[in-house]
Amino acid sequence: MRAFKFTSWQDGGLFVGYLNEYPDYATQGATKEELIENLKDLLVDFDSGQVPYVHRVEELLVA
Repeated sequence: MRAFKFTSWQDGGLFVGYLNEYPDYATQGATKEELIENLKDLLVDFDSGQVPYVHRVEELLVA
């Protein structure tokens, strides 16, 4: 099991959000539960290589 942080907000009647590691790829749902399922689907797409040129936020440690 992996843990991912996500950012979400309500826009009218929809819940919109993105995975914090992948802020360029937003999705939406009619409910928060549907939004979470759509975020999980995005992860499957990223892991399978279906999304080309994925932009990802990473951390660089400098001494």
